[in-house]
Amino acid sequence: MAHQTQSPSPSVSGKHCRIGILVNPRAARDVRRLVTGASSVPTSERIAICHRIVRGLAALDIGQILMMPDRDNIANKLLLAVERDTSLTAGKLPEITFLDMPVAGLAQDTLNAVQLMVDANVRAIVVLGGDGTHRLVAHVCGQIPLICISTGTNNAFPGTPEATVAGLAAGAVGRNLVELETVCHSSKRLCVRVNGQETIPALVDVCITTELQRGTRALWRPERLRQLFLTFAEPGQVGLSSIGSLLFPTSRDDDYGLAINIDPTAKQYRKLMAPIAPGLFESVAIKGHRRISINQQSVLTTSAGTLAYDGEREVNLFNGDQVEITLDRQGPRTVDVAKTVQAIAHAEILIDNNTLQSDC
Repeated sequence: MAHQTQSPSPSVSGKHCRIGILVNPRAARDVRRLVTGASSVPTSERIAICHRIVRGLAALDIGQILMMPDRDNIANKLLLAVERDTSLTAGKLPEITFLDMPVAGLAQDTLNAVQLMVDANVRAIVVLGGDGTHRLVAHVCGQIPLICISTGTNNAFPGTPEATVAGLAAGAVGRNLVELETVCHSSKRLCVRVNGQETIPALVDVCITTELQRGTRALWRPERLRQLFLTFAEPGQVGLSSIGSLLFPTSRDDDYGLAINIDPTAKQYRKLMAPIAPGLFESVAIKGHRRISINQQSVLTTSAGTLAYDGEREVNLFNGDQVEITLDRQGPRTVDVAKTVQAIAHAEILIDNNTLQSDC
């Protein structure tokens, strides 16, 4: 029997294509601005990034963008910038529509906004934020592809693509102009149950700490870390994943993750200097580490402390609590922007063959 290739999905017209843009206005504003060398991303830069995304989407005639309203007025100021663009240029820019929802400046805003985008059948979501923001988006977005742009403190999960090209990639994915199987990556995640209760999975790391209160939520004290689980640990990152990258580098494509036992009270341990936050190298007491396989479950009985997801403390733990942690590959589909642009080139999507001219 002859081999049959799968037919590509039909393309979607630009005017019928909706793309979501999710901006976390609070990202990169936690206490690590005070205790480490982390920098912040001002509101003006977030608006400029979104503006470039819109222009990238316009190159493929995307018809509508859905955005969450916010208390920093990022969405409103972007709308004004796009309206000025439209009046000054002949090109048509996408229509920006605000989601009909209240905002309280809380994580729930992100969950609500993404659910509304899912309900509105957006075909891709561009996310501006750090690991924590992407964790919330991933919990709701299902199989909608994500274009991830780093604007947070912990930025192991999102990358730093140029916003104009990121918008172009989002448009190509949204319109089915490229094969999703070629340009999208299926992410790993860590699913956690506390005393049988499911919680929102982590995309990068889960850490059991001896911190008794969630407090400012951010982690930067290595002496209070105990058990660290990582989906990947790629060299070149800061944060908790940097510990793994300096012990046993693990890529996003590897079919395993990493578990690390940290204990400065142990009789024997190795000291590892790691950049656990921007500009902050600290000594971490490594008692041991091991690989964890896809679908492997780790069950721990904890002492009093907190459970942190993607670098932020989320759950208070008490003596005798049972925590179950399982690595799987059911995380979000993320778009490789470089591969998408390469696919655009091979398909000659941006080439108008009707404009061929002779040198004569």
